[in-house]
Amino acid sequence: MRVGSFVLAAQFPGQGQGEALHRAVRSAEVAEEAGLDAVWLAEHHFVPYGTCPSAVTLAALLLGRTRRISVGTAVSVLPTVHPVALGEQAALLHVTSGGRFSLGVGRGGPWVDLEVFGSGLEAYEHGFPESLDLLVRWLRGPSVAGGSERFGFREVPVVPRPSEALSGGESPEVIVACTSPASVRLAAERGLPMLLGMHVGDEEKAEMVALWRTYARAAGHSPDGIARAAHVSAGVAQIADRRTDAVETLQKAMPGWLKQGLEAHVTIDGRKRSMRDPLAYTELLCGLHPVGTPRLCADRLAATSERTGITRFALLVEGSGDLAATEENVRRLGGEVLPRLR
Repeated sequence: MRVGSFVLAAQFPGQGQGEALHRAVRSAEVAEEAGLDAVWLAEHHFVPYGTCPSAVTLAALLLGRTRRISVGTAVSVLPTVHPVALGEQAALLHVTSGGRFSLGVGRGGPWVDLEVFGSGLEAYEHGFPESLDLLVRWLRGPSVAGGSERFGFREVPVVPRPSEALSGGESPEVIVACTSPASVRLAAERGLPMLLGMHVGDEEKAEMVALWRTYARAAGHSPDGIARAAHVSAGVAQIADRRTDAVETLQKAMPGWLKQGLEAHVTIDGRKRSMRDPLAYTELLCGLHPVGTPRLCADRLAATSERTGITRFALLVEGSGDLAATEENVRRLGGEVLPRLR
């Protein structure tokens, strides 16, 4: 089992953006010190829900500040960037870090981001599969040409080419955020592992893993490859000596952040959208994920792994909104929870 932190660089009410980013960087440094396996970085634009607008840029910083831990994006929003540009960045980080970088990608939402970056609603609603395929071809081939109306360009060499630059010859791992049967099928047909969100529980995640395996088999992927697929489960972790204390910490801080952050999202086309009740959502997360004593947290992670077959976790550790409390939470996750799992 591999346990990592999930870092949003969340801006809580009353905090500045610099404070949120400092806490994000510091929590990642502490994650390596505490023995966690990975740090996963979220990406958001124009909202205090998360103040990191470029997960690959923050990943570069953290890869330079660490020596052992893996760093991944969860996720880079593919419709807002050119797949080749993102592929070049991913290859560069993969090669220069000695293979410690993972690239998670997702569709994002129908937000104003699409207007600002000029990709438009079409890129979100219909263009994700084409962008994903071009990205994967770039990371796995010696040269690539774009043959579509949207991505039309002559054949060019892939530089740096991961398979030549690293002795193992491997390409960067690509993970796809999946929230629907359609996205599960998209990932499975390409043999790419899934990142499953923290808003769903074990039963739904198990169903999505089973569906992924069905689609992967139908696409002709090998049984060994299907069995080795390392999906990632996102969640929340808050450790305390009593479960009531851990829950109280999150209930005091997270609803204000969620309300402020989620309300700030603006759709590109003015469509109406529903927003979760912040307190109810916090309570849901506390019920689904490792929130409580070290023993409870270890048991919850083990149970999720047994029920779903997932062995990798990206756990939100900054739910208190406080730097010192976040550092302590990460240290307890590494020092008191992980040993019970290993």
